[in-house]
Amino acid sequence: MPHTSSARKQRIGIELRKMRDAAGKTTAEAAAVLGLNRTKITLIEQGMYAVTAERVIALASEYEEGDAAYVDALAEMAEDKSKGWWESHRGLVSTGLLDISEVEHHAHGISTYQICHVPGLMQTEDTAREIFREVYPPLRPLNIEARVENRMRRALLLTRDAPMPYEAIVHEAALRMMFGGATVARAQLKHLLGLSELPNVTLRVLEFRAGGFKGAGQAVMYARGPVARLDTVQLDSIGTPAFLTDVNQLKNYQDVIAAMRDRALSPEDSRDLVSRIVKTL
Repeated sequence: MPHTSSARKQRIGIELRKMRDAAGKTTAEAAAVLGLNRTKITLIEQGMYAVTAERVIALASEYEEGDAAYVDALAEMAEDKSKGWWESHRGLVSTGLLDISEVEHHAHGISTYQICHVPGLMQTEDTAREIFREVYPPLRPLNIEARVENRMRRALLLTRDAPMPYEAIVHEAALRMMFGGATVARAQLKHLLGLSELPNVTLRVLEFRAGGFKGAGQAVMYARGPVARLDTVQLDSIGTPAFLTDVNQLKNYQDVIAAMRDRALSPEDSRDLVSRIVKTL
């Protein structure tokens, strides 16, 4: 029987499909290697059927994939059968949020840029709650609280033992948003300042006076994988979040983030600007 899909199963399937297409192989040929029927191969490539590390390696060999580090990373992903903490939220928050939680959890580092909101992992509980109250269509109180709980659990990535590197490029507009009023906004900015002092966190502010910039209007998370080919870009949208995995798309967002980084203030000047805004609230 097909299994519940997950972000990692979907990514393994996407990568196996890329390999098969590059090798010019059919699903029938792939099925013959594993002793399965073609339907099972399709389900594996759709992330709906689990595949073992041994079968990942067997298919990669059949497809003559020469990047050993990439194959080993995929095999390790397939080997991990553990259920993440986010599974306790299944049915209470959208599957898209579960997928984001999973991608973040396994990331080797994250860069994000945000235009209207403080990044989710840097939000206070009160800010997150006010943002979720503005979601359309409106959420029931139970689902709002489940999303808040999910976001607070995700935020532990920044302060856990051996935390990952985290870079946040935040537009000045996000710093001046008043979700929940002045008291909530003030506490949010103070929390942001505190997180910016962590050794694994880099905060850069893109000022209004910086003018236009590449990628204007989008909110983006760039999650680094165990190897560059397994990086992931996540784009916010109404409804289901979009995940990009194509090598060219990844390169485009690397360039966009680099351009925004160049226009943003230094970490020191960014903290100074946040502190000045706090004093106005």
